Amino acid sequence: MPQTSQFLSAALIACLSFSAMGEKLRLVTEPWPPYAMEENGKASGLDYDTTAIVLQRLGIDVQWQFLPWKRCLMMLQRGEADGALDIFKVSAREKDLLVYPSEPLSDVNWVLFHANARPHPFRTLEDLEGLTIGVSPGYLYTPEFDSSSSFVREPAPSHQANFGKLIRGRIDLLVTDRRVGQQMLDQLKLRDQVSQLPTVLSTRAQYLALRRNAGMDLLVQRFGAELKRFKREPAYARLVAHYTGATLANQPAEATVQSTPGVDKTVEQHESSAL
Repeated sequence: MPQTSQFLSAALIACLSFSAMGEKLRLVTEPWPPYAMEENGKASGLDYDTTAIVLQRLGIDVQWQFLPWKRCLMMLQRGEADGALDIFKVSAREKDLLVYPSEPLSDVNWVLFHANARPHPFRTLEDLEGLTIGVSPGYLYTPEFDSSSSFVREPAPSHQANFGKLIRGRIDLLVTDRRVGQQMLDQLKLRDQVSQLPTVLSTRAQYLALRRNAGMDLLVQRFGAELKRFKREPAYARLVAHYTGATLANQPAEATVQSTPGVDKTVEQHESSAL
């Protein structure tokens, strides 16, 4: 059998094995609007919908769980989940635990928010000296931000809690993804009290990653190829517009402290943890 035919046959078997055995691909993620969310038992989101559509095209049934990110990573490590949605590439994890497709789902842009009543301009990490910054438990942002001793990083149990602490003056700034923060401003009705600062702390691609089980590497390759095709379709552009209000040809431009396309510069949004 030609090598190409062997590869395609193996990939098909890997994808059909779940259905043939009556099993579902077990995926975990953290609520992370607008990328993935669950409300009244209904899941949605830009990356959730995109992943669901691509896996449906590949004939894969999925069992989804929305959990705190630390729990998601623990389930991956224990083999209680087959993969995680909206996870960053980390070299050690890629080597020992997970396999990633060539195509990312979306990009995270870490930015800072401040209370309008207590403004704190930010362009470089030196501007944070002496301040208390609200963060999410276990998230890693950039090595420089995460290791700095010139300011305090104070975790909160949820994004909502971080914004509540910000408007009450318990923290000086908070850091989160730009799209997530903008959704929080609308959800919590805080647009007259809180503003996003324009400088991007870092940018990072997020993926659907699967455990290194037999056949998963082939499934990941097929997922990446189909995802790339889907992103060129009008249906994907409609998803982006629906969940973000943006068009693919008109993304907002912002200043950047450091953009880190490599694997290890910015580690993981949700690492000793989150998504």
